[in-house]
Amino acid sequence: MKKDDFLSDEFLKQFTTGQELTNFLKQVQTRGIEKILEGELDAHLGYDKHSKAKTDNARNGYGKKKIKTSLGETEILVPRDRKSTFNPLIVPKRGNMIDGVENVIISLYAKGMSNSDIEEQMREIYGFNLSTTTISRITDKITDDIMAWQNRPLEPVYLIVWMDGIVFKVRENSKVINKTIYIAVGLRQDGLKEVLGLWLGKNESSSFWMSVLTDMKVRGLEDILITATDNLNGFTDTIRSVFPESRTQICVVHQIRNASRYVVWKDKREFSKDQKAIYTAPNRQAAEAALKDFDKK
Repeated sequence: MKKDDFLSDEFLKQFTTGQELTNFLKQVQTRGIEKILEGELDAHLGYDKHSKAKTDNARNGYGKKKIKTSLGETEILVPRDRKSTFNPLIVPKRGNMIDGVENVIISLYAKGMSNSDIEEQMREIYGFNLSTTTISRITDKITDDIMAWQNRPLEPVYLIVWMDGIVFKVRENSKVINKTIYIAVGLRQDGLKEVLGLWLGKNESSSFWMSVLTDMKVRGLEDILITATDNLNGFTDTIRSVFPESRTQICVVHQIRNASRYVVWKDKREFSKDQKAIYTAPNRQAAEAALKDFDKK
């Protein structure tokens, strides 16, 4: 699967590079895979970490392993046992390819999935290869980490927050379906970007984004200087109802795309190029000059 199969082009172009978002998704993916592996080891040994051992076998630290996914190569920590009898199923000892489950793992970290939903996804990943008890152990392990990540405190102020949706192709009930994950990315005062959260939603609406904004506020976010969004009806008013001092900027890609609706197909490429020169101008004077050039055509 290529990157463009599941990452929104519109959203990617709001970042300095698409690689920034890809790197974040790789971090979530790696985090989820490592927790699943820990759950597999718990089931293999028959007891949880820090619990009293029920066997003469025990945990023996971690080993590093490079794996390849649709997001590229990444390094993970694989838990080991003293007797070396643990052979992970999701990442076999002699294998380094993970295919078809990366998007599922990332989607698990989106708010909106219940514990039963997560367990069902685990069954989808493993099929009939694991017992119900083992599936439950793995689900418990990754669910604890998901809850911790979803509810972590946020900075009180972000300079810019980008909000949009990305589409994932995941397998569910033996079918490949599209799931939209809504994501908020904040620019911190130290200049670093941070993904504030992922949310699973069936339909994008101002009421849905109200729940997202409220969730971020509960986690400690007090103010956003600028929000960058699409032109969803009522979105700006929703933002102001939660963060009244925030200024909303419609993203350039959405502006150009919306304007292009009224242009015939053969002229769209040239039209978009001219529009981009206006919206990405370094200052107002340059934008006005680009607009004058556009009007002359």
